[in-house]
Amino acid sequence: MGDQTTIRRCIGSARFGIEPHDAPVADFPRQPSQKDGLGRMCKTHWNQYTAWLARDAKARKAAAAPEPTVEPADPAPASDVEVVAPTEPAPARKRKPPQPTPTPAAGSQGGAG
Repeated sequence: MGDQTTIRRCIGSARFGIEPHDAPVADFPRQPSQKDGLGRMCKTHWNQYTAWLARDAKARKAAAAPEPTVEPADPAPASDVEVVAPTEPAPARKRKPPQPTPTPAAGSQGGAG
């Protein structure tokens, strides 16, 4: 009979302050890609870890996004506003007509023997 381990080490996360600790094997989620089929963190800490990763990603995305610019209000009253006529649209660009594909002259491809 094989010696089954009932306690396993949760690796924790130094980045998020989760200390490594021993926990029952039943507390570890299934991880088919691992050799032994179990995750490296207990379920409780894995949930905390993934939630913190999501919060960090959201904060990074918010920090990278440019802040919306607010246009200053126009101090001039509406009666002093000059109305400008719309400009004419640019003329439409014309496409070049397709060029015919040159066909090689008969016999120019070499003799067949």
